[in-house]
Amino acid sequence: MAASGCAPRYVAAEFSVGEAGAPYRLASGDRLRIIVFGQDNLSNVYAVDGAGRISMPLIDTIDAKGRTTQQLERAIEAKLRGGYLREPKVSVEIDAYRPFFVLGEVASSGQYPYVNGMTVQTAVAIAGGFGPRGQRDYAEVTRQIDGQIVVSAVPITYPVQPGDTIVIKERWF
Repeated sequence: MAASGCAPRYVAAEFSVGEAGAPYRLASGDRLRIIVFGQDNLSNVYAVDGAGRISMPLIDTIDAKGRTTQQLERAIEAKLRGGYLREPKVSVEIDAYRPFFVLGEVASSGQYPYVNGMTVQTAVAIAGGFGPRGQRDYAEVTRQIDGQIVVSAVPITYPVQPGDTIVIKERWF
């Protein structure tokens, strides 16, 4: 929390979330369903650990952090091709996204599972709604972008991403 006080602050217009159609990037806390066709003993659900890696039989650990699911598929295929399988075919899908967090003037602060297409408003609804003194027109969102923590005041219609921390401030009137 002390480090977030030093984080750069941006207004919503400057708050870069990337392109709307940009592919999802994996990070710690994501759970992945990995299927290696014809190899039932390798197909399973794997968690991305705190270091951003997954651990699979035969190929040991592989970096997942910052990669798309398609990039991870190719990396796993390359490792399996290196002495284990002749022509591996791998499918990677997200089984569960990393959670988001809601703090401040809401009925129930905490960690919640991410749902595609969420906005700050739906995140607040999941947290039980605004508290009696909660600011209802904007929220503060903390997000990691390109390795930097960025804090921004955004409208409640702003899209939420996995791993975001949403803070509902107290209103004075």
